[in-house]
Amino acid sequence: MAYSKVSQPKISDVIMGQLEQMILEGSLQPGQKLPPERELAAQFDVSRPSLREAIQKLEVKGLLSRRQGGGTFVKAQLWQSMADPIVELMQSDPESQYDLLEFRHATEGMMAYFAALRGTDADLQSIKRCIVEVEQATEIEQKATAIVNFYRSIAEASHNVAMLHLVLSLEPVLHKNVAENLVLLHRRPEAAQMANDHRRGLLAAIVERNPHAAREASNKHLSYIEEVMLSTREEDSRLQRSLRRLKSND
Repeated sequence: MAYSKVSQPKISDVIMGQLEQMILEGSLQPGQKLPPERELAAQFDVSRPSLREAIQKLEVKGLLSRRQGGGTFVKAQLWQSMADPIVELMQSDPESQYDLLEFRHATEGMMAYFAALRGTDADLQSIKRCIVEVEQATEIEQKATAIVNFYRSIAEASHNVAMLHLVLSLEPVLHKNVAENLVLLHRRPEAAQMANDHRRGLLAAIVERNPHAAREASNKHLSYIEEVMLSTREEDSRLQRSLRRLKSND
C-alpha cells in the first residue's frame, strides 16, 4: 500500500489561520491595534520572522494594515462593498431610516434570541456594562455611541459571526439612525424613559436566558421607536402646513 507524504504546515500559515479566526469571531475587532511584534511572537511562541510573514499575508488579504511607526491594525472597515456607496446613500436619505428600522427588527430580534441562548457569563457582564454607559450618557452623540455598543455586545453574545460582522459593517448608519431617534425621543420625556425601560427589559430577558422573551423585548422596543418616529413627524408635517397657511393669509 502506498502512503501519501504528510506535509507539515508552515508556521506562518498556522499563525495566519489563528489571527484570521480571531478577526472572524470578533476577538480582534475592526480598527484594533495588534500587540507589538515581539510581544505577539512570544504569545504565539514563534519566531518574529514567521510572525512577520503571517502579518504580510494578512495585509495582502486586506485584513490587516500597517502604519509607519504606528503598528499593525485590523482593517477599520472589513466590508468595503457595503461601506462605501450604500452606506453613504442610506445616511443621506431620510426615508431609508424607516427601512433600516425594519431591518433592525429582523436582525436585532434574532441577535437577542441567540444572545439569551448562547451568551456566556462574560458576555452578560459586557452587556450590563454597556447599558450602564447608555444610562449615564447625557449628550446625544455620546448616548448614540453607547447604544450602538450595547447592540454590538448583544451581537457578540449571539456567537454568530455573520450577525456580528453585519453589525460592525453597518455601524455608521446604525449610529445615525439611533442618534436621529434619540432627538425625537427627547422631545417627549416619557418616551425617552420608556426606551430605557425597554432596554432594561431586553437585558433582563437575556440574563434570564429566555430567548423568546429577548426577541419579543427587542421587537417591542423597536416598534415603540417606530411609533414615536411616525407620530412626531406627522406632528411636524401638520405644523408646517399650519405655518404655510398662516403665511399665505398674511
